[in-house]
Amino acid sequence: MSKTYVFGHKKPDTDSVTSAIALSYLKNCLGEDTEPRVLGDINNETKFVLDYFHTAMPKYLNDVKLQIKDVNYRRGCFINKNESIMKGFQQMTEYGISTIPVMDEQNKFDGALAMKDIAREHIQGDFEHLYTSYDHILTTLDGKEILRFDDVIKGTISVASFRSTTFIQNINIENDTILIVGDRHSIIEYAIENHAKLIIITGNRDIKEEHIELAKKNKVNIIRTPKSSFDTAKHIGLANYIHTIRYAQEFLCFDEERDLNDLIETSNKKKFSYYPIVDKDNKCLGLLKLADLYDKTPKKVILVDHNEFQQSVEGIEEADILEVVDHHKIGNIGTNMPINFRNMPVGSTNTILYLMYRENGVVIPKDIAGLMLSGIISDTLLLKSPTTTAIDRTALNELARIAEVDFEKYGMEMFKAGSSLKGKTKEEILYTDFKNFEVNYQKIGVGQVYTMDIQEFLNEKDSYIQLINKVAAQNDYSIVALFVTDIIKNGSYVFFNDNAKDTLITAFDFDDLDQGFYLDGVVSRKKQMIPNIMRVLDPK
Repeated sequence: MSKTYVFGHKKPDTDSVTSAIALSYLKNCLGEDTEPRVLGDINNETKFVLDYFHTAMPKYLNDVKLQIKDVNYRRGCFINKNESIMKGFQQMTEYGISTIPVMDEQNKFDGALAMKDIAREHIQGDFEHLYTSYDHILTTLDGKEILRFDDVIKGTISVASFRSTTFIQNINIENDTILIVGDRHSIIEYAIENHAKLIIITGNRDIKEEHIELAKKNKVNIIRTPKSSFDTAKHIGLANYIHTIRYAQEFLCFDEERDLNDLIETSNKKKFSYYPIVDKDNKCLGLLKLADLYDKTPKKVILVDHNEFQQSVEGIEEADILEVVDHHKIGNIGTNMPINFRNMPVGSTNTILYLMYRENGVVIPKDIAGLMLSGIISDTLLLKSPTTTAIDRTALNELARIAEVDFEKYGMEMFKAGSSLKGKTKEEILYTDFKNFEVNYQKIGVGQVYTMDIQEFLNEKDSYIQLINKVAAQNDYSIVALFVTDIIKNGSYVFFNDNAKDTLITAFDFDDLDQGFYLDGVVSRKKQMIPNIMRVLDPK
């Protein structure tokens, strides 16, 4: 069963990261195989939370695009170059293919053997020489071992096709001779006396005991086969090592970690039917036939704290979305099949997860409770946000009891750690928690940061305004606004691009609006900032 990834939105905040961890833990307790992930760098507040509750940061998830490894290609479909030509033919027949990847002694890709290569060898190849193993000859000829002294057999093939006296008088037997013979005992004795490399007795004929004893003395290999001399001569060449014949050494292959679209685009240009699949070290993994592209398994994902394509991971449209748990408005995420979609008008995704733990009868561990209460504190601003509900309060109090923390004292420590701007550029601050929206073909960008010292923003107000205007112009935004939320005063200061002024005046019902104007009680982007702007741009 493939692993399911659980993750929040592209701009990870405390609620999205902790809810991914908490939901993954719940799912695993219920017998599923999930793993929490993040889609970007976490902020200082979330770092504080993870450190406080001794929790490792989830791994980064770059994308969930379909990769070649998500296709049910012919895994294990390859052959070692030291196998026999016959084995290559048999494997191609078994897999129903006409080309098979060839690997070297280190299992690395060495080329591709095709049926046409075998056919060419069978028609135009070298019929006199054999270079293979004793075992390959046994397998190819359905033979039986009589005497074995060498595992590797290399030599010149000779067929006893003349009468015995003619053969003995005219054919030289040397120590590399591979003799194909029936029950011509005088020729067998002649070959053994001259130290032939290998004698192949055809038609399952008997060999005299004295000849076997002499062969032992002279270390002559002997194999018996049920095939006739004609069939043996015809098939013996197929016992050769694959590397003894010409096959394509330069062949287009793909790393299975590459995006599937890369292979599709290439196949549209090259028109090849087969593509060997390798790993990052060029080791053979198998073979992909174009028909295999229809049998693929998308990555399985569960979304938390968002349900819009533009806020999710790259390639989300190619993934199999199994579930969504969110507390925002319904977005544009679509699925091919019905899914579990849990959406509630509460202050935090972790509040919903608190209910899910209760519904499933799963005990919440102390560290998970700490993460969950941190998400609720963060998204409800310590229960001061207008998004806060009675369920949030109940959940926070119960989670604080389990985690054994004073949530008000802990919350202020968390906000203090999260509001630190030390070491950050103004651009990093703007994009700390920045979300894009589109209304009536107008692009909107709204950022929100929290502070316990507004003066450090006001002292550099002009620089922030200059940056916001630049971002709006370069990215074709109609509105870019940065709301700096004062955690202590429970309100926000707003900075915006010049073209947004009239919209914001109407949105917040002011006669005029200066840069850095304080909006008392405005702390929720979801319930106050965005809806007010939307009503102006889309007054239907």
